[in-house]
Amino acid sequence: MDKFVVKNNGELQTYNKFEDIPSEFDYLIEFAPEIPEPPHTDEQHEWLETLNDKLKQLMSRERKNASSN
Repeated sequence: MDKFVVKNNGELQTYNKFEDIPSEFDYLIEFAPEIPEPPHTDEQHEWLETLNDKLKQLMSRERKNASSN
């Protein structure tokens, strides 16, 4: 199961679906998508290739990310 943890208004919030994560939050604490065991199907490879972009997207949503200020 995927696990994403953000800190928002002093509270840790955990999500299991990327789509449920708020569009803005204070900090990304944990980015832990569940990686399927190899060998991977073509579909799994396509999904795996999206993870770096998803991580960057979440980091850009951080209100207090020093690199975005």
